[in-house]
Amino acid sequence: MSLTLPAGPLSARPPKTRNYEVDGPAHKLLMHPFPRRVRAEFGGHTVADTRRGMLLHETGLLPQLYIPEADLASGLLEPSGHTTHCPFKGDARYHSVRAGDRFAENAVWSYPEPMPDASWLAGYAAVYWDSMDAWWDEDEQVRGHLRDPYHRVDARATSRRVRVYDGDRLLADSDRPVLLSETGLPNRFYLPRDDVRQDALRPSSTETVCPYKGTAAYFGRGDRDVAWVYEHPLEDAVKVAGHVCFDPAQVSVEVDGEVLEQ
Repeated sequence: MSLTLPAGPLSARPPKTRNYEVDGPAHKLLMHPFPRRVRAEFGGHTVADTRRGMLLHETGLLPQLYIPEADLASGLLEPSGHTTHCPFKGDARYHSVRAGDRFAENAVWSYPEPMPDASWLAGYAAVYWDSMDAWWDEDEQVRGHLRDPYHRVDARATSRRVRVYDGDRLLADSDRPVLLSETGLPNRFYLPRDDVRQDALRPSSTETVCPYKGTAAYFGRGDRDVAWVYEHPLEDAVKVAGHVCFDPAQVSVEVDGEVLEQ
């Protein structure tokens, strides 16, 4: 989504600080090769196995992998009769996936006769990520979605002073956080656990997955999730391992005396 998110070069509203114009519609499509082998598994069967995948960037949407139809296990696909219309790509035809006693309805879609401006979609199909049991990027399992080659994460040690309050109560105070910058998102500050009042937080059952940072566990106060931690982050975020990040939408996060915006 890095190219098509707000302020990206292919967004509906690119930044004004540029010396070019993009000649095209407000809703843009860009497809290019994904550089690695990708596999999808369902019910113990391989539904897709491709070294020729194409990543479609579309304004306002996450990038979507499109797979040559020849790289799908056609014996597992059943026409569903379901169709949808996209004003930018055309009429989509759907297939369900059946593997033994497992069934994923309308899990695969394609554009047999795409619109002229998206003619290169012909011969390709896409698979709903959550409909499959597992996805593999080469031999590493991927959770969340495939990584966008234009999206990056940088983590840097900093001496900025970070204080976190819930009302009048101080929850954390640190001058040795790690600042994490991620494409299209506001900077986040990750604090060492020793700088966080552990009696102020309780473990939450919430868990989220980021394909760039890993699996996050959450901490709460009352009925709110207010912070999270990546105990075993992916390689781009190893510097924040075990550090606590507070949600500025739930608590007040001050950096050098200024309150972070949500």
